[in-house]
Amino acid sequence: MSLVEVNDLAITFDGSLRAVDGLSFTLDAGEALGIVGESGSGKSASAYALLGLHRGSGAQVTGSVSVAGVDVQSASDADLRRLRGGPAAIVFQDPLSSLDPYYAIGDQIAEVYRVHTKASRRAARARAVEVLDRVGIPDATRRARSRPHEFSGGMRQRALIAMALACEPRLLIADEPTTALDVTVQAQILDLLHDLRRATGMGLLLVTHDVGVAAESVDDVLVMRAGRAVERGAVADVLGSPREGYTKALLAAVPRLDARRVPARGLRSRTPAPQSPPANAGRRPREGLDMAPPLVEAVELRQVFGRGKSAVAAVDGVSLSVRRGETLGVVGESGSGKTTLGRMLVGLLAPTSGRIDRTGRVQMVFQDPVSSLNPRRSVGESVADPLRARGERDEAVIRGRVGELLERVGLDAGQYARYPHEFSGGQRQRVGIARALAAEPELIVCDEAVSALDVTTQAQVTALLAELQRELGLALVFIAHDLAVVRQVSDRIVVMRQGRIVEQGDVDTVYGNPQDPYTKQLLAAVPALDPALAAVRRAARKEMAAA
Repeated sequence: MSLVEVNDLAITFDGSLRAVDGLSFTLDAGEALGIVGESGSGKSASAYALLGLHRGSGAQVTGSVSVAGVDVQSASDADLRRLRGGPAAIVFQDPLSSLDPYYAIGDQIAEVYRVHTKASRRAARARAVEVLDRVGIPDATRRARSRPHEFSGGMRQRALIAMALACEPRLLIADEPTTALDVTVQAQILDLLHDLRRATGMGLLLVTHDVGVAAESVDDVLVMRAGRAVERGAVADVLGSPREGYTKALLAAVPRLDARRVPARGLRSRTPAPQSPPANAGRRPREGLDMAPPLVEAVELRQVFGRGKSAVAAVDGVSLSVRRGETLGVVGESGSGKTTLGRMLVGLLAPTSGRIDRTGRVQMVFQDPVSSLNPRRSVGESVADPLRARGERDEAVIRGRVGELLERVGLDAGQYARYPHEFSGGQRQRVGIARALAAEPELIVCDEAVSALDVTTQAQVTALLAELQRELGLALVFIAHDLAVVRQVSDRIVVMRQGRIVEQGDVDTVYGNPQDPYTKQLLAAVPALDPALAAVRRAARKEMAAA
C-alpha cells in the first residue's frame, strides 16, 4: 500500500463551489510530489483533505483518502488527532499564524511531542532542542526559549518544520512554505526539506504556485487547474517537455533570470489565463531615459530605529535617483532596508539624516492589499479617497473617475460597490494600483507588490504596470525579493544589504556580470526550472556553507 492514496476526491464549499473535482494520485514512502497551479486551482484544499482538516467546516468531501494506512474519511476524531502531527504532519504558509505568540518556540514543540508520545516534560524539552538543532537553528538550547517574534521569517519557518518533525512523521505536507521568504532563505528551506527527506525517508507533498520551487524539491509534479489534475509525471519531463497547453502556458509565465524586460503591452482581459511574453520581448532603449530629469533624488539617506546601544541603521548612506519613465528595481534579503527606503521615497518616513528632492507626485502600492484596503468599505470608496483628499466633492464626477480607473486596471466599473473579500488576490492588487493612480502620480513605489501572487497573476500585474508606464509616462521603483521578476521589469537595479547599496547599474550589466559577492549569492539562490541544474546549485550552496 502506498503512503498516500487519493481516489476520485471531490470537495465542495457552500453547496455549489467545487474546489476539487475527481482528483486521484498516490505517493510512496520516500517520494516527493509537488502540486502546482494557480490560486484557486484546489492545491491547498486537496492537501488539507489528507489530514481531514475540512471536517466540521461545512465542506462536502467525497471520494477516498488513505494516509499511512488511515482511512481519513471514515476515521474517528480521535484517530485523526493521532494522525495529525504523528504519522503525518503539515507546515503551513504563514508561521506567525501557526505559532502561539505568547509561548516559547521550544515549549510549543515539546507540547506536540508530549501529546503524541506521552513523554515527560524533560524529555519533550530535550526533543524540542534536538529538532531545532536538526533544522539549523543556531544555539538551539538558548533559542528554544525564544518567542516567535524574536525569530526571523526564515527561522520561524524552520521552527514549524522542527515541530512537524518532532514525532518523526512518515509524511510531511508543506503548503507554500517559502512564499513570503527572500531567495536566499527560500533556498535554505528547500535544501533543508531535501536533506531531511533523504535522511529520514519520509514522503513529501509540496504545495506551491512557484514552478521553480517544485523543480528544486520534488521527484514528480502534479499540475492542477480548476480542481482537476491536468498533467502528472517526473518533474524533469513535465517541466522540460510539457504535453498540455495549460502546463506550457504556466511555464511560460514563470519569470526567468535570462529573460529581457517585459515590454508594455495591452492587458484588458479579465480572465486569469496564463500569459507569456511575446517572442520579441526586449527592454526599451536607455538613451531617452538617461536624458530625462530625476523625479526623485536621494542623497546620503539614513534611517535609524531605536536609541543608544539598541539603535539600528535600517538605511545607511543610500544615494540614488529615479528618472521619468524608468523602472528602478531594488532587491535584497529581508532586513536589507528595501521597504524602509521605499517609505522614505514617498514621504511615509522622514529620514534621520540626508535629503530627498522630489519634483513630482509620488504614490505607493503595498505588498498586502488585504491589509491596505479597508474590509468595511467598498473598493470604489477606497479608490475614491485620493480624489476626495484633493478636494473633489461632486459624487457623479467621483464615481465616473473611479469607474475609469477600475477599467484602466482591467476591472469592471460596476464593481465599485464590491468589498475586498469578494476579489481574488490579483484583483485586490489591481484595486491598489487604481487607488494609487487616482492621485495622478508621476512615480509609484511598488513594495513587494507581486510577491504573494501566483506566476500567472504576477505576469498580468507586471504587464499592467508596464502598460500604465508606457501610457502615462510613470516612473516605477519596484521593490522585490524575487530577482527574476525584477529582471523582467527593471531598467536599472540597486542591490541592498544591511541598509547599504552594494551594487547598482544597468540591469543587464548587473545580472550578466555581477561584481559584488553578495549579488552573486542572491543570483545563485534563484530557483532553476531544470532539476539537474537545481541539483548542481544545491551542491554548490553546500560547498559555500561549508567553506
